[in-house]
Amino acid sequence: MIREDARAHARAHARTQARAHATQTTQSAEHEQRFQGAVIGALIERRALMDAAFAQLETRADALASASACLLDALQLGHKALVAGNGGSAAEAQHFAAELVGRFRRERSAFAALALTTDTAILTAIANDYGYEDVFARQVCGLGCAGDVFIGFSTSGESPNIVRAAQACRERGITVIAVTGDRPSALHRLADIVLRMPALDTAAIQELHMATIHILCDIVESELAASQGSAGSAQACSQA
Repeated sequence: MIREDARAHARAHARTQARAHATQTTQSAEHEQRFQGAVIGALIERRALMDAAFAQLETRADALASASACLLDALQLGHKALVAGNGGSAAEAQHFAAELVGRFRRERSAFAALALTTDTAILTAIANDYGYEDVFARQVCGLGCAGDVFIGFSTSGESPNIVRAAQACRERGITVIAVTGDRPSALHRLADIVLRMPALDTAAIQELHMATIHILCDIVESELAASQGSAGSAQACSQA
């Protein structure tokens, strides 16, 4: 009798699970169909937004050209790029430094770039002893030298720790490139070169920051790789 009850209970449980699975499958299919329309709508909206933003960015090409030339000159002279940001902008800073130290498209020598967002011991020590507003400025004081370039990512341009880092750079002869959104900001006023993204939405600004990173890396890498190639050829000829 006990065995029969157990079997009946097992059969009932199996039927319940089957019904639940069928319901879940139906709901998943409905969600997928509904989300597909939402995704297509979002992509269309994003494309229109980015098309308009890139069209405006073309009118600001002179600033991007100045930033490329500034970064190129510094690296060619043996200086380094210091890069910082908060949150998503911190990820952008690390991405940028990684492309320079590693490579973007071409095989070439490593470039000197340092993201000030990566050493948790330094960040937490400075934040604990001095305050979070000084986590980048203190590193600029310890690691930066005249002739270096500081690239600060901030969608608002008002991040206190990026602003303080820019102030420290100006006191030490370090060029400041601000990569921000479209609104005027405290960081704008401290920067030597401002790359203003023509957008107000934070996510759109970050997407434009990423495109800007890749443009800068491509131009600088192309120029430096070419000069390194020429120097290598000349050295090989002289040795021959």
